Amino acid sequence: MLIELADNDAVQMLASGLEPLRGAELAEIVPGHETLLVVWNSKLPPLQRVEEIVGGAYAVAEAIEAPSEVTLAVRYDGPDLAAVAEICGVSAEQVVARHLAAQYRVGFIGFAPGFAYLLGGDPALQPPRLAEPRTRVPAGALAIAGPYSAVYPRSSPGGWNLVGSCEEPIFDVERTPPALLTPGTRVRLVAQ
Repeated sequence: MLIELADNDAVQMLASGLEPLRGAELAEIVPGHETLLVVWNSKLPPLQRVEEIVGGAYAVAEAIEAPSEVTLAVRYDGPDLAAVAEICGVSAEQVVARHLAAQYRVGFIGFAPGFAYLLGGDPALQPPRLAEPRTRVPAGALAIAGPYSAVYPRSSPGGWNLVGSCEEPIFDVERTPPALLTPGTRVRLVAQ
């Protein structure tokens, strides 16, 4: 079942409220930007039961403590920093200052395992994706595209503007859980 919601805050609230049902009734809870995919363990229950579960999830979500916070040390040494500054009409120093000052939250995971779409960036820093994606972006690249920021969890192709780098492993199959950043996690960037 795909639930469309008003914004990512509503998605995060409903997802956290449904989390206690994972395993019992729900197989998967997958947040998107303004959608929440809910996969049931068996067939979709009657509409009345769905409404009960969703309504109850909001009450549960209100009682859940604040999400965790992760601090990432970053360097603003990316090859696209000057281009982002020019596109956004500010200096490279202002890009860095504004990007560091923002308060981020993981809105959802997508594109690749551990690729966390960070929401909450400065509205003045929303450069478009590159016209032609790179065939290889290194793991740890700090990137911006539209309203999102991200740290590439592993080397992969990518079309975002690379403004910096981060040495913290974002995704490690040997770690439990493998993804450092999960939906709802608050992320604070600090200059290295």
